[in-house]
Amino acid sequence: MNVTRLDRPGDGHPQPSPGDTLARITVVDALRGSALLLILLVNIAFFSSGYDFHLVDDPTHGAVDLLIAGAVELLFAMKAYLLFAFLFGYSFTLQLDSAARRGVAFRPAFLRRLCGLFVLGVPHAVLLFHGDILTTYALLGLVLLAVRRIQPRTALVAAATIIGGVAFVVGIAAVLGATVVPDEAAAVSAGARSTLALGGGLGDVVLEHLRSMPAMIGGLAVQGPLAFAAFLVGLAAGKHRLLATVPAHEDLLRRCERVGYPIGLAGAVVFAVGGSTADLTGVMVSIVTAPFLAAAYAATLLRLFTRRPRLAGAFAPAGRMALTNYLAQSLMCVLVFTGLGWGLVGRTSPAQTLLIALVIFAVQLMVSSWWLRRFRYGPVEWALRAWTHRERRPN
Repeated sequence: MNVTRLDRPGDGHPQPSPGDTLARITVVDALRGSALLLILLVNIAFFSSGYDFHLVDDPTHGAVDLLIAGAVELLFAMKAYLLFAFLFGYSFTLQLDSAARRGVAFRPAFLRRLCGLFVLGVPHAVLLFHGDILTTYALLGLVLLAVRRIQPRTALVAAATIIGGVAFVVGIAAVLGATVVPDEAAAVSAGARSTLALGGGLGDVVLEHLRSMPAMIGGLAVQGPLAFAAFLVGLAAGKHRLLATVPAHEDLLRRCERVGYPIGLAGAVVFAVGGSTADLTGVMVSIVTAPFLAAAYAATLLRLFTRRPRLAGAFAPAGRMALTNYLAQSLMCVLVFTGLGWGLVGRTSPAQTLLIALVIFAVQLMVSSWWLRRFRYGPVEWALRAWTHRERRPN
C-alpha cells in the first residue's frame, strides 16, 4: 500500500531533489498499478466460471477459448501475485524508514495495520472472493516483522531456500503420484454446480465461497511461502534503495530481462501445457521459474515507466489506491458475474472475460485519478491509516 518518504539524511546515500523523489514515487506506484491489472486478469476467471474453483476447464469452451485461457495461465498465473508480494516487502522498508524518521515506535503501528488487513480480508473472502490475499499478507506480515533486521544478502538466500524447498516438496508429491484433481469427471460436475450456485443469491454465493475455502487454504501451502519469499526479495530491494534510483540500475534490470524471460517463459509453457495448477509437475517447474518471469516483468515495466513518465502517471493513481482498488475489483466482478448483479457467470468466453477485466481496470484508472485530485488517500487506505496510527485526519 502506498507510503511516501524521503531517504534519511546521513545514511550515505545522495539526497534526491523533490522532482526526483516525485518521479521515483510515481514509478513505484505505476508498478503497483500494473500488478493490480495482472492480478485481475488471473482472478477474474474465478468469478466468471465455477469450473476454475475446481481446476478444470469449462467443457463448453472450444479450442480458441482454451487457447486464450491457457495464454493467461502461461503469462500471468503464479507470477502476478509474486510481483504484488515483492512490492509489499518493498513498501515495508518505506514504512520502517518513515517510522524512524518521525521517531515513532514501528512495531505497534504495524501490528495494528496487519490486524486491519486481516479484518478486511475475512469478509472479503466470504462475501466477494474466496481467493483473498489480505488475510495471507496479514499473517505473513507477522513473520516479516520478526525478521525486519535481516541483511539483504541473507534475505535473498532465505528467499531462494524457501522457493527451492517448496519446489522439492511439490516434486516429491508428483513423483509419488499425488494429484490435485484425482477425479476429473467429478471435478467437472462440481464445476457445474459451482457455476449454478454463483448465479444465485447472496446466500448461494457465500455458501459456495465457504465450500471452496478449504481448497483455497490448501493452495496457500504453496502460495504462502512463495509470497513470503517475494516479501524478502522486496525487503532486500528496499534496503538497497533499488527503486529509488531506477536509471542507476539499468544494467541489473537488463540482466533480469535477459535471464528472466527465457527461463520464466520456458517454465510457464510447462506449467500451462501440463494443465496449470492441476498438474503438480507443472506447478513444481513454475515454482522455480515464475520468480524469473515476474522479475523480468518488473524490470521491463520499471524501465518503461522511467522512460515514459506520462504512462507512469496514468498507472500510478491505481497503485496509490491499491487496497481500495483490489477490493473494488472483487466487488465489481461480483456485480458483473454473480446473481447479485448481471449474472454473467458461465456465459462469457475467456476473450469476453478478459475484455471485461480491461474495462474494469480502465474505469479504476479514471476513478483513481479523479479521486486523488481531490483527496490524499484512497478511501480504504485512509481508514486503514486512521486505524494504524489511531488518529483521524481529514483526507
